[in-house]
Amino acid sequence: MSSYKELLAQREKLEKQIEEAKEREFTAVVEDIKQKMADYGVTLADLGITAGRGAKLGKVRARAGVAPKYRDPNSGSTWSGRGKPPKWIAGQNRDQFLIQK
Repeated sequence: MSSYKELLAQREKLEKQIEEAKEREFTAVVEDIKQKMADYGVTLADLGITAGRGAKLGKVRARAGVAPKYRDPNSGSTWSGRGKPPKWIAGQNRDQFLIQK
């Protein structure tokens, strides 16, 4: 049976592999969608997407951005503290990356 730390390491490795696979496949998926839209004459309006100022995505509301809470001192990248942590902060003490107000 694996230990807690070993399982956490496995999870982190799998999450990294998942993210890399998603990044590799993203462009191909977008191109496939564009091609199918062109083949069938599908427009953004057909999908419930209106263009222009204050664009709406069907019934989905736009959300206000969340202010960043953490900053990577090396790259200057920021993270709000919501969602999956970026690689530069994952598994580390987050206090050292807090943005001072």
